[in-house]
Amino acid sequence: MPEFTAKDVQALRQATGAGMMDAKKALQENDGDPEAATTWLREKGLAKSAAREDRDNSQGTVAVSVFENVAAVAELKCETDFVAKSDQFTSLVQEIATLVATEGESAKNAKDDAIDDLKVVLKENIDLGRVVRVEAADGNVVDTYLHRQDGRGVLGVIVELAGGTTDLAHEVAVHIAFTKPSYLSRDEVPADEVAKEREALEGITRAEGKPEAAMEKIVEGRLTGWFKERVLLEQAYVKDEKQTVPQLLGDASVVRFVLVAIGG
Repeated sequence: MPEFTAKDVQALRQATGAGMMDAKKALQENDGDPEAATTWLREKGLAKSAAREDRDNSQGTVAVSVFENVAAVAELKCETDFVAKSDQFTSLVQEIATLVATEGESAKNAKDDAIDDLKVVLKENIDLGRVVRVEAADGNVVDTYLHRQDGRGVLGVIVELAGGTTDLAHEVAVHIAFTKPSYLSRDEVPADEVAKEREALEGITRAEGKPEAAMEKIVEGRLTGWFKERVLLEQAYVKDEKQTVPQLLGDASVVRFVLVAIGG
């Protein structure tokens, strides 16, 4: 029996992208010699993922999971929407989201071997993308929304509310999925980003020949519109634009939100 350790198997897997059992067999067949085992895997067509690492993997699937007062979202990336919609792929990303919700963010590591095996089976550059876990504070509520397209999740949202209900959290999550804000409030927008946009708007307004006396008011109005595109609490509610998001919230407040989108 050739002598090698679990670390040797893992090192071979990382070097070749082969599955665990294939890497183990390669070492067994080659007296524990990693170079010979690598050659053996290539000859068998089992070590191709390394050559795929530079290939674009902007496709994928997003999954969400809620367990008690905890929510999680996970993104698994691949090269094509065909693979992203496959049962093996969508099942794995859902397992990861559920594990993270129930056991903690580090639980995602338990699926590293499964991801490596999927690279070999599906012959694509597959990687775990964003994984986020939100545990609501005592008295707060959390809920999610998953936007599906062509049989897979393409965008997942988590919202934590203080002083609200899970139904309201879900409504806010749906809104976020459609408007895709980057920030919760104006205070979160970096000052240099605001200054750069203000300068650009001043240039545009001057080029239009607007009167100097009205310049500041016009620029501020346009900057408000810019904030509405990026800041959740500045937006009109997507299902009823006569109502703002703060009006929808009433006495409740958004503690935080997470948005994970394929290709985002």
